[in-house]
Amino acid sequence: MHKRTSRRSQKQKPGEKDNKMEFSGGKRKKLRLVDDQRNACYPHSLQFYLQPPSGNVSLTEFETLAIDRVKLLKSVENLGLSYMKGTEQYQSKLEAELRKLKFSYRESLEDEYEPRRKDHISHFILRLAYCQSEDLRRWFIQQEMDLLRFRFSILPKDKIQSFLKDSHLQFEAISDEEKTVREQDIIASSSSFGGAQLDLESVYKIPFAEALDLFRGRKVYLENGFAYVPHKDIVAIILNEFRTKLSKALALTARSLPAVQSDERLQPLLNHLSHSYTGQDYSTQGNAGKISLDQIDSLSTKSFPPCMRQLHKALRENHHLRHGGRMQYGLFLKGIGLTLEQALQFWKQEFIRGKMDPDKVILENLSIWVDNLLLCCLSFPGCPFRHSDPELLRQKLQAYKIPPAGISQILDLVKGTHYQVACQKFFEMTHNVDDGGFSLSHPNQFFFESQRILSGGKDIKKDSVQPETPQPRPSVQRSKDSSSTLDSLSSALDMDLEELEELLQ
Repeated sequence: MHKRTSRRSQKQKPGEKDNKMEFSGGKRKKLRLVDDQRNACYPHSLQFYLQPPSGNVSLTEFETLAIDRVKLLKSVENLGLSYMKGTEQYQSKLEAELRKLKFSYRESLEDEYEPRRKDHISHFILRLAYCQSEDLRRWFIQQEMDLLRFRFSILPKDKIQSFLKDSHLQFEAISDEEKTVREQDIIASSSSFGGAQLDLESVYKIPFAEALDLFRGRKVYLENGFAYVPHKDIVAIILNEFRTKLSKALALTARSLPAVQSDERLQPLLNHLSHSYTGQDYSTQGNAGKISLDQIDSLSTKSFPPCMRQLHKALRENHHLRHGGRMQYGLFLKGIGLTLEQALQFWKQEFIRGKMDPDKVILENLSIWVDNLLLCCLSFPGCPFRHSDPELLRQKLQAYKIPPAGISQILDLVKGTHYQVACQKFFEMTHNVDDGGFSLSHPNQFFFESQRILSGGKDIKKDSVQPETPQPRPSVQRSKDSSSTLDSLSSALDMDLEELEELLQ
C-alpha cells in the first residue's frame, strides 16, 4: 500500500521559503519584526529585485503601491528629459520625489523597512503590468535603470561591497597594495580620470566578460582575464547587469501572465495600469459655471492643449464628433467649468447644425455627462503627438507659431515616444516659459496652468485644490475598507442626477 503524499510535501519542503504573494480583501496586518530581522529583509536602499515578495497584500494596498510606483517612474522619466542626469538639480528633485512618495533612497535613514518593502512589492506589481508589450517593457526597464543609477550614486562607499554581494555580482574591490602596483595602467586605460590619482577611488576586479562594453571602448585595463574597473565606471556594468536580469524576468513574467489575468480581481487593474492617470481628479465640479459658452472659442486657441484644440476645431467645422471624441471633449469641458445646462446647450447647438435630431442630442449628451463620472485615461486616442504623421505634426506646430528650433525639439521627443513630455514642451513654448514648474499629465491641467500664467496668477482654478488621487479605474472586487470610495462616487452621481431632474422639470 502506497503512502499518501501531502500537498505541502509535493510543493514545498518544511523550512523552505514560500515566495507566493497572497491577496486579501482586508487591510494588511503590519509585521512586528525586531531591528535585526527588519534589516535582514532589506539591507540596502536599492536592490536588484532578485526574489519576489512573499506574504499577504490587500487589494487596496496592491493598487496604492502600483499607482505610487507609476507616479515615481513617470517623475523619473520627466526629470531625465528636463535635466541632465547626475546634476545637482536632477538629484535634488528626484530625491524630493522619492521622499514625497515615501520610497527608500538613503542608507542612513532610520526605520526604512516600510519604504523598502513598498519599493520591493511595487516593483513586482509593475512587472505584471509592463511586461505585456515590447514598448512597455522598454519604458519600464529604462526608468528602473535611471532609478537604480540615482540610488547607487548616493550609496555610501562602505556599503557598496555588501550591496554587490547581495546582488550576486562577483565584483571584488582590490587591496590598496594591488591598486598601487597597477595604478598607472588603470589610470591610462580609463578615460574617466583625466590624470587624477587613485588614492580615494575604489577599484574592482571583474571577470572580463562582465566588462565587454568598457573593453570595446578601450576604457578599461585588462590582465589575466580580469578587468580592473574604477568606481566611476562600475555603475555602467551594474546597470548592464540589471538590464539583462530585468529583461529576462519580464519575458518570463509575460509567459505566466495568463494565469495571473485569470484572477478577476487583478485583470482590470493590470490591463489599465500602464495607461492610468495618477494625478488630480478634474471630474469634480468645483469650477462649475466659471466660464461662459461665448468664451470657448477664444480659450481654445489660448489655453486648450493640442488634443482638445483639435477636437474643438473638428466640432466647429463638422458639427459632430465620434463617440470617443465626444467622451473626451465632454469630460474636458466639464473639468474646465461648464455646467450640465451649459453643456447641453453647447452640444445641442452644434449637433443641430449638423442636422441631428434634437431629442437624440439631449439623450446623447446626458449619457456623456453621466459616463464622464467614470471616464479615465492618460493617453488620449486623439493625442496629435502620439498619432499624427510627423510631417502633418510639423505643419500643425508651424500653424501654432512654434519656432523651427522648438519644432525640432518636439519632433525629437515624439520620435523617442515621449509624448507627454512633448506636450509639456509645447506648453512652455506657447506660453514663453523655460520651466512651467509642474509635470504635465492631464488636458485640464494644461488649461489651468495656461490660465494661471496668462492671468498673472489670478486663474480660474478650483476653489480648493483636491489632493492628488487616482481617477476611478475599471472595477475590481473591493474589500469593505474600499466602500468609502464607492460611496463618494455614488454621491457625485446623485448630485448630477439631481441637477438633471431640476432641468427637466
